[in-house]
Amino acid sequence: MGHAALIHTYRKDLWWVRPLLVFIALSSFVVYATWAAFQGEYYAAGPYLSPFYSPELFGNSPHSWFGPKPMWWPAPLPFSPALLILWAPGGFRFTCYYYRGAYYKSFWADPPACAVSEPRKTYRGENSFPLILQNVHRYFLYLAVIFVFILLYDAWKAMWFTDALTGEKTFGIGVGTLVLTTNAVLLGIYTFSCHSFRHLVGGFKDKLSETPVRKKVYHCASCLNRRHMNWAWFSLFSVAFADIYVRLVSMGIWTDLRIL
Repeated sequence: MGHAALIHTYRKDLWWVRPLLVFIALSSFVVYATWAAFQGEYYAAGPYLSPFYSPELFGNSPHSWFGPKPMWWPAPLPFSPALLILWAPGGFRFTCYYYRGAYYKSFWADPPACAVSEPRKTYRGENSFPLILQNVHRYFLYLAVIFVFILLYDAWKAMWFTDALTGEKTFGIGVGTLVLTTNAVLLGIYTFSCHSFRHLVGGFKDKLSETPVRKKVYHCASCLNRRHMNWAWFSLFSVAFADIYVRLVSMGIWTDLRIL
């Protein structure tokens, strides 16, 4: 029987490649998102606002809803607008049913792949602490839906540029507009393809035929749900790239090209 450390399997293919790639991708995203969240600067450029910082409840950019850093913020703690809001979309993503399976396999080898043993003798599942907290996913869904509409509004604001001479807002489309709009759409599809959303709009009903509108929404969510894994990855990369794009434009490293 082939084995690697405590893992045993008869498989001779490269079964470990997929969990390794998932481990690298998710680890990279967590490291980058954490770093970006604590920066507290270079998150806005003109009409563009990084999705890691949206909504900017308090901050120094023109996108701030309630003004600069609040007086009640503890002085010893570093301040960043992202720290006030990033827990909500982060909580939704990392309690996601797809991501659970992905990081259970990749980080905890629980199990690492089909027909591959686990490096442990006991299994506690999600019925005990701390994994029982994964069940809050359905509540994070409500917050995630709100964030989708906020990001769509950000995409709309990204179409209005301030004229340097007159100070008036004029309609336009830049590369950043496309980046933020694409990100908002992908995050929306990821959110509305969620298993919990599918259950919310009709999965709990015995007879969907009695509610035609709910039935149509349910079938639409079910259609998106078939590719939920794809939307999870596309939106993960898009939200990271949107932050990188706004950050580099804000720093003057990249120039935002105007298309219209």
